[in-house]
Amino acid sequence: MYLPQKIKDYFGNGSNFGVNISYFTEDTPLGTAGSVKNAEDFLDETFIVISGDSLTNMDITKAVEYHRMKKSKATLVLTRVDVPLEYGVVITDKYGAITGFLEKPSWGEVFSDTVNTGTYILEPEVLKYLEKGKKVDFSQDLFPHLLLKKEPMYGYVMDDYWCDIGDLQAYLQAHYDVLEGKIQLDINATEIEKGVWVGTGSIIEPDAVINPPCVIGDNCRIEGGAVIDSLSVIGNNNVIERDSSVKRSVIWNGNFIEYGSEIRGAILCNKTNLKRYVHIFENAIVGDNCLINERVVIKPNVKIWPQKTVEPFAIVDRNIIWGSKHSKSIFGENGLSGIINVDISPSLQQGLARRTVPYSKRVPRLL
Repeated sequence: MYLPQKIKDYFGNGSNFGVNISYFTEDTPLGTAGSVKNAEDFLDETFIVISGDSLTNMDITKAVEYHRMKKSKATLVLTRVDVPLEYGVVITDKYGAITGFLEKPSWGEVFSDTVNTGTYILEPEVLKYLEKGKKVDFSQDLFPHLLLKKEPMYGYVMDDYWCDIGDLQAYLQAHYDVLEGKIQLDINATEIEKGVWVGTGSIIEPDAVINPPCVIGDNCRIEGGAVIDSLSVIGNNNVIERDSSVKRSVIWNGNFIEYGSEIRGAILCNKTNLKRYVHIFENAIVGDNCLINERVVIKPNVKIWPQKTVEPFAIVDRNIIWGSKHSKSIFGENGLSGIINVDISPSLQQGLARRTVPYSKRVPRLL
């Protein structure tokens, strides 16, 4: 379990959600199947495994009914996708029985468009094939073994919405799908006009431009001249100053976006300050508690880890992971200047070494 305490703090014992939650925490990573084996003593009847990184509105009761009708030991919930290359393809016969698996195939290997959604209906006895405390995976280990043992295993193909939020693009797409009504979720805000949801305590000045569909959370201030464009999600306690614009982006909580800044198809995490005229482009993400100084440009697909400072006028075209500060330049009058693993990352060191070795070979030796 990743960051288990955060999950426990949020869900507690489940009473606020109308359920009773028990937790089983791994001391060391056990894999998707090994972690379920870890809870074996709790699982004494048909049970459901659902991956936590998927968004779906599936009717799971239909899958359970199918599982029982087929007298299956393991039923995998499947869905059809146009491009199955990034998923585990599951091959079934005309009766729905699983006959094979293919993990992330090439186009030449694609024999099916039905992929594994990471949702399983299982009987407790399948866990007997797993060794407790050993790292094992459902798709790579348990299911192929069940197939080898000729255990009854079926695929249930659903027609409901499903999105695997496995990367930043999929994360953004899930937000777009909610706003476009492809999946119905409760939005904890008031729909002040069609497609525009605004939380309590938020102030939107009269000449701000708000284009649906979009969501603005609680206690935000959107100043005049600012633009919140379609398919944008603004969290709680954010300030967006005049002439700034947010398009197709997700802004978390407690951010301060100053005059003239632009965010395009990107993600801004918590408590970050964008100074004036910052530009952030598609699929970039800025972590918590960052300071992005004036006129910085963050190029597409760049990731900035939490608690980083980017100096004014910098053009950021690579991920910022190391240290706490990104300068406009590490080259000055006296040559290369910077702190190893802070301004000068290992990848940059290697790149500089490759470029300087050929020149050093041409320097004449002085006797």
